[in-house]
Amino acid sequence: MKGFDGSNLKFGYNKTDFNVRCEYKDGKWGDIQVSDSEMIPLHMAATCLHYGQEAFEGLKAYRGKDDKVRIFRMDKNAERLQSTCRGMMMPEVPTELFCEMVTKVVTLNAKWVPDYGSGATLYIRPLLIGTSAQVGVHPASEYLLLMFVTPVGPYFKGGFSTNPYMVTRQYDRSAPLGTGIYKVGGNYGASMKANDLAHKMGYSCEFYLDAKEKKYIDECGAANFFGIKDNTYVTPKSTSILPSITNLSLQQLAEDLGMRVECRQVPIEELETFEEAGACGTAAVISPIERIDDVEMNKTYVLSKDGKPGPICTKLYETLTGIQFGDIEDTHNWVTVLDI
Repeated sequence: MKGFDGSNLKFGYNKTDFNVRCEYKDGKWGDIQVSDSEMIPLHMAATCLHYGQEAFEGLKAYRGKDDKVRIFRMDKNAERLQSTCRGMMMPEVPTELFCEMVTKVVTLNAKWVPDYGSGATLYIRPLLIGTSAQVGVHPASEYLLLMFVTPVGPYFKGGFSTNPYMVTRQYDRSAPLGTGIYKVGGNYGASMKANDLAHKMGYSCEFYLDAKEKKYIDECGAANFFGIKDNTYVTPKSTSILPSITNLSLQQLAEDLGMRVECRQVPIEELETFEEAGACGTAAVISPIERIDDVEMNKTYVLSKDGKPGPICTKLYETLTGIQFGDIEDTHNWVTVLDI
């Protein structure tokens, strides 16, 4: 089945045909249901609305040159959702159920997977919410897991190109030993003010330091950070940032290229030593960083002297997207291929 030309798509919500749902009641998961409605019935006292009992994931499906559709590392998304469930006191979603629902929702919406070469993909959004009605802070007894898809264009307007960031010390996205390691909406709500400020000042995104000491790099907005120097891929180790599946994959690809990988605390001053750097995540894959302005300290860290993506960022980006689209051999068995 052919997709469609998504070359003019922006990154955002676009209606598709179907979503899939599964309810958790009486201590067990039910059957998978298919729906063509964009709405969900929800009690006004649902725990997701009052006490933040919700979690979500993000992954993508890609149409290859062979017209087959590939889903990237959905088992890892299942593992990360399970980690979030444990942290948010929600029932864990079995990997088998998660992957079955992902495969089903992509298959049902196969015509919405953009054509190969358009630069667009099919974004998959699993969402888990507490639905039982209660007043009082304790876990719900009933939950809804739903998955919808939407075709999207590049996350940043320029696609794979460098972007400027600004350091923020006024705001924290998450706290050490808090919910930062889980993919929950509260973390993103906490980032909106800083993100809005960055955009108004002409930056693509805000750049967070650790909430405790403001000495170490945490995240680039909602994306993980990595820096390249001396044939080494360096990425922050922190108790307050989301473990990115894209970052995990890039670390493996860096090792495949003969690079060293270091996951450790990264002082902000170390930005001066990086030859190139990027923000990484499902939405953008890699967003190479042009510069990071520390306005408060009147300091600028230049990470792209000619304003273009560096050679390592480019190689990693081309390799990862090549695997996702089926242009490069998947030697790590990361991709699930659907002949739809």
